[in-house]
Amino acid sequence: MGDKYFLTAMYLRLSRDDNDVGRTKTESDSIGNQRALIRSYISENPDMELYDIYADDGYSGSNFDRPEFKRMIGDIEAGAVNCVIVKDLSRFGRDYIESGRFIQKIFPALGVRFIALTDHYDSFNADMGESGIVLPVKNFINDSYCRDISTKVKSQFAVKRKNGECIAPFAVYGYRKSESNKNRLVVDEYAAGIVRKIFAWKTEGNAILAIADKLNQSGVLAPKEYKKSMGENYKGGFGGPDVSLWSSATVKRILTNEIYLGHMVQGKTEKINYKLKKSIKKPEKDWIKVKNTHEPIVSEEDFLIVQNLLKTDGRISPVSGETGFFTGILFCGDCKEQMIRRLNRYKNSQKLYYICSTKNRGEGCTRHGIQEETLKELVTETVRKFTDCFMDEELILRETPKTKNNRVQIDFYNTEIEKLEKEKDKYITLCCGLDDDLKEGIITEEEYDRLKFRFNRKAEEYEEIKNRQKETVKKLLKTGDLSAGEPEKMTKDLKSKGIDRYFLCLMVKEIRIFEGRRIEMELYFTDGFRRQGVD
Repeated sequence: MGDKYFLTAMYLRLSRDDNDVGRTKTESDSIGNQRALIRSYISENPDMELYDIYADDGYSGSNFDRPEFKRMIGDIEAGAVNCVIVKDLSRFGRDYIESGRFIQKIFPALGVRFIALTDHYDSFNADMGESGIVLPVKNFINDSYCRDISTKVKSQFAVKRKNGECIAPFAVYGYRKSESNKNRLVVDEYAAGIVRKIFAWKTEGNAILAIADKLNQSGVLAPKEYKKSMGENYKGGFGGPDVSLWSSATVKRILTNEIYLGHMVQGKTEKINYKLKKSIKKPEKDWIKVKNTHEPIVSEEDFLIVQNLLKTDGRISPVSGETGFFTGILFCGDCKEQMIRRLNRYKNSQKLYYICSTKNRGEGCTRHGIQEETLKELVTETVRKFTDCFMDEELILRETPKTKNNRVQIDFYNTEIEKLEKEKDKYITLCCGLDDDLKEGIITEEEYDRLKFRFNRKAEEYEEIKNRQKETVKKLLKTGDLSAGEPEKMTKDLKSKGIDRYFLCLMVKEIRIFEGRRIEMELYFTDGFRRQGVD
C-alpha cells in the first residue's frame, strides 16, 4: 500500500468555450471521459481511495471562482482530502499565475499530492525541472489559449453588434427572440402593452415610484417574474420566496431605453479582462447603436416627451392627492427652477397657484406667482390659436393618442387576471404534491411544514392581487371612465373644453413664467409646421 494512504479528490471541468472548439476536442475533454480516465487510474493504485468527485460543468478556466472547486478546497482545508487528480493542467485552470500558486505553494503547504494524468505530472515524484520549468510553461500555454479564445469571442460579438444583431441571452422586457433567428427581436404584445402604459403614465405626470406602485398594486408581474412565468431560465433569479416587484429603477430603465424606438443599443458595459467576471460601464459615446433593427413599441414623439419630463420627476400634490397638470413643464423664467403648486386660502374660498420653488425655499429669486386656472386658460388659448394657424385637423388626429378605448383597458386587466390565476394554481399544485413527497420520504416533516407555508402564502398573494384586478374591471365597466372617445371627439374638446395632460405634453415642451405674468412657451412641432411652408 506504500508509506502513505491518499484520500483522493477527482476534479473535473468543462468550459462552454470547449464546446466551440470542435468535435474532437469536445469528445476528449467531456466530463464523462475525464471521469473514466481518473477512475481507472485510482483503481490501479491501491494506496488511493476516491473521497469525492468535484465537477464544474460549464465554467471557464480563466479563474477559480467555481462552486465545486471551492467545495474541494474546503474539504482539503478540513483534512478530508490529501490528493487531487485532474485529466490535464488545463482542466485544473488556465490562469498560469493562480494555477502555479495552488500547485507549487498552497497544495505542498497543505501536504496535498497533485496529479495531472495526460501531462504526466505528479508532485509526489516530480523533480525540480518539472516543477520549476515544465509546469509554469504548460500553465502559461493554457493561459494564452484562454486569452485567445476570449479575444475571438469578443471579435465575433463586436461584428454581431455592429450588424444590429441581439447577442444578449435574454430579450429586453417588451420583446422576445424570434423563433427563426435568435439574434432578432420581435414584439411581445402583452409586455409591450405594459411598456406603452408605463410611457403613458409618465406622460400623465406620474412619478417613477408612483408608476412602480401602480404596477405592483395592479398585480402586473415584474420583468423577472414575467420571464419566469414564460418558462425562461432567467439567470437573475429571485432573492427569496417573495414575488419580485417593480421598482423605480426598473421603470426608469424602461423609460430611457432606446430599444423601444426600434433601435438596437448594445455594448454598454465591458469586462475588465478575460480572467474577471466584473464589468464596468462604458461612456455612451462608445455604445454600439444600430437604428431600425426591429419593430418599435413607442413613437419618437412619446419617447422625446418622456425624456423631457424625466428631467423633473413628478410628485403627488399634498393638496389634491394628484399629480399637477403642469408637472415637469412649468419653470421660473429667471432662475430656471420648477414652479411648484401651492394652495391659497382666503375667507371661504381657496385657489391653486404656482410659485417659484427657489423663492419657496427662501433661497432668493421672486415669487412669479400665477393662478392655475388662469394659466390653463392662457395655455389652452395659445395652443388653440397655434393649431388653428399651423395644424390641420388631419395632423391633430394623427398625433393624438388612440389608446383611450375602454375595451382595450378591460382586455389588458383580464389578461392579467388569467396569468395570476395560473400562478396561483401552480402553487396550489405544488402544495398538494408535498403530501406524496412526505409519504415517500423525499422531504422531512420540517421541510414539509416550511414549504407548505411558503406555497400557501404565494397562492394567497396571487389570489389577493387577482381580486384587486377584478375590482378594477368592475369599476371600468360601471363608470366607463376610460372610454373617453375617439380622436375626433378629442379634437372638438380642444376647441370647446381645453387641452388634457397628454395633448399638453404632446404640444408643449416647456413653459416659462416671468414676473408681471409674462409667459414664454416652447412648442415641439414648430419646425414641422415651418416645413409645411408656414413661416
